Amino acid sequence: MAHLPREPEAFGEQVAKMLQRHFPDRHAELVGPLDMVVGGRHLGLENLYRMVLRDPSRGTEIVEDYLEKILEGDLMLNMPLPFEVARGKIMPRIQPISVFDRLDREHVAHIPYVNGTVIVFVIDLPEVTVSITTEQMIRWGIQPDELESLARRNLARYAPELKVRLIESSDGGRAATVSQYDGYDAARLLLNKLYDRLAPQLDGDFLVATPARDCFVAISAGPGPFVDRLRSRIGADFRRLPYPITRELFLVTRDGVAGTASDAA
Repeated sequence: MAHLPREPEAFGEQVAKMLQRHFPDRHAELVGPLDMVVGGRHLGLENLYRMVLRDPSRGTEIVEDYLEKILEGDLMLNMPLPFEVARGKIMPRIQPISVFDRLDREHVAHIPYVNGTVIVFVIDLPEVTVSITTEQMIRWGIQPDELESLARRNLARYAPELKVRLIESSDGGRAATVSQYDGYDAARLLLNKLYDRLAPQLDGDFLVATPARDCFVAISAGPGPFVDRLRSRIGADFRRLPYPITRELFLVTRDGVAGTASDAA
């Protein structure tokens, strides 16, 4: 079946059936329209649902690939990985603080960030990314700030020749997009040299939108109508794209990243 149900509850039921069919040793139970428990672990289906809505003709393929990677990640999570092996693969991701509505805050290695977000850390493996837990961090004997520094360095090396597309508006506004589609587009807000890279093209201090994990748009701080139009587009992307982060704008200055422009003022 290529097309999966569009109604959230029916979609969740179909995903649960597919999981049981392909992984009969895993018990799946729906506890909400887009919330499934697999082996005692909550598995939110909201991002998967949004992915399928964007490409319904590949619905079954998307779901099967997603479930396979999630379960493969669970296996990797239970395998002890020496720090010296993992250190070059540790990467940062920005997530909304609401991620802790379904995850135990004390269990996830993270640091607070701005705009109601947190920075979490993953081990980037060839076919899957595995979240780093506080238990793993303690086992390695490192602190969250050390993990952050390492993850930022790895991010800078991940795609050193960052491809930026510059767009100019008729009213004088400018936007620079990064579309690597490698799972770390939004995380590039954390690049230490981001200001040096984009400020000359955006006339100094600029704004950055990260409505979802695979979306990064840097915006000149004016004119006002241009920024307002982009805000509207960002809100729409936040509502429809998988792995949403925030509809708020980050202010990037030479001194670092702050919250929204209004907060900074």
